[in-house]
Amino acid sequence: MRPRLAEAGRAAATRFGRVRRGRTWRFGAVVVATLLGGWLGLALGGQIVAPIGPADVEFSVSPAWDGRTVVDVSPLGRLEFDTHSAPVSFRASISEIRLSAAEEMFQNPDAINRMAESIGDELRAGVIRLFAQAAVAAVAGAGITALLVFRDWRRAGVSAATALLVLACTGGVSAATFNPAAIAEPRYTGLLAGAPQVVGSAESAVSRFSRYRQQLASLVGNVSQLYEATSALPEYATEADTIRVLHVSDLHLNPAGWNVVRSLREQFQVDLVVDSGDITDRGSAAEDVFVDDIGSLDVPYVWVRGNHDSMGTQRAVEEQDNAVVLDDTVEEVGGVVFYGAGDPRFTPDRTLDNPARGELAGIGAEQVAAVEDRDPPVDVAVFHDPLQGQAFSGRVPLVLAGNAESRWTEVQDTGTRYVVQGSTGGAGLRALDSDAEESTPYQASVLYFDAESKRLQARDDVTLGGLGLSSAQIERHIAENPDRDITPPTATPEAPTPSTPASAEATSGSTPPGSPE
Repeated sequence: MRPRLAEAGRAAATRFGRVRRGRTWRFGAVVVATLLGGWLGLALGGQIVAPIGPADVEFSVSPAWDGRTVVDVSPLGRLEFDTHSAPVSFRASISEIRLSAAEEMFQNPDAINRMAESIGDELRAGVIRLFAQAAVAAVAGAGITALLVFRDWRRAGVSAATALLVLACTGGVSAATFNPAAIAEPRYTGLLAGAPQVVGSAESAVSRFSRYRQQLASLVGNVSQLYEATSALPEYATEADTIRVLHVSDLHLNPAGWNVVRSLREQFQVDLVVDSGDITDRGSAAEDVFVDDIGSLDVPYVWVRGNHDSMGTQRAVEEQDNAVVLDDTVEEVGGVVFYGAGDPRFTPDRTLDNPARGELAGIGAEQVAAVEDRDPPVDVAVFHDPLQGQAFSGRVPLVLAGNAESRWTEVQDTGTRYVVQGSTGGAGLRALDSDAEESTPYQASVLYFDAESKRLQARDDVTLGGLGLSSAQIERHIAENPDRDITPPTATPEAPTPSTPASAEATSGSTPPGSPE
């Protein structure tokens, strides 16, 4: 009798163990299905696009080993903040600027202030919508995955409920451990990591964030106003084969400058871009990623080295498929023959024996031999500093340069025209740390060349208000006697000066309503 009882006990224990192991396996399977399905649901539906001011901002949430918030600031890299302890990551990035919203916003002078006041509410509404959509996506993903695996509605419901519980706990931990002070202690990756001097200290960046937000909002409005300005601009009758060249300079590492370049390239349908240097600020290897935007322009990009660009910067530009680097060389681009030479100075390195600015004219005089008696002749010479191009007066019809606080032009007695561009980057990100009352405007010019003679026929000078301003102005300049012969000077040419002779050009301008004349 006793052996039979013992055997029955062992059999019951075995069955109980099997049941317990079966329940444990089923519970584990439900947990795995919940996590896998919830992760798939978040991957597919855990992101939204919310309107924040005139921009569409993409928010997303995803599982992560450590809690953090990531803000993409392409092309500078990204900022990471340790804002919470829950195993979930939040990301925000600007996906698109809505031009129609920007245009409408700038119809009213008080619109920018109202936008700044409403951004907080819009951000809060976007985050709430993100959590709601993420919860629905994760719960649905967990339930559908469990149903496909177990083919049991009850287990599918348990999996969905478990996913909801996990999300609720994650959200609660995120809220409980949220640390607002983390905003002042970001981790920089990408370009920002190697060039912190560009943006200054974290405290400075935080204190100036509101000002920078105003600048970006103003820039968006400025670009939108360009469309209004060009619609009222007197039509310049161009032939179908007119060569359109966009002249930019001194971007100085400001990503907002690329917005200006791209907008003008698309709006004016330019055939190529000429950059007269200082694309970076310190010429460091960490800044090389900034020039990658050249490849996105889809037109030839003619460039010369500025005194803030290093030879490393030059190599980075050369790696862009559409870049044409001129360094005491001649190249035909888009039907126009260019000569260009880089600035012999590299001023960020104080240990170098850089030529004095007064010596640039002598260096340029030695380079004149590269353009003499050429067939076909050089149409345009490009330098960073106009002093380096002083000796080219009477040797080429047009000299393009930069390194100026504001745009200026001059036609010399030899017939050579000098067009010296202001800063297309508003003097760069350093403007954010400047206490000057007047900000540097964003400037660029669209040059119209006759396809047969390769002479400059007209140009459109574009000026956008700088930091904190919201003006956009386009001036049309028609060249007087564009086919005038150039005559080599009989004596040493005088250095070009920042002036625009009133008799040299006929000018027509277009200024959007509400902008300063």
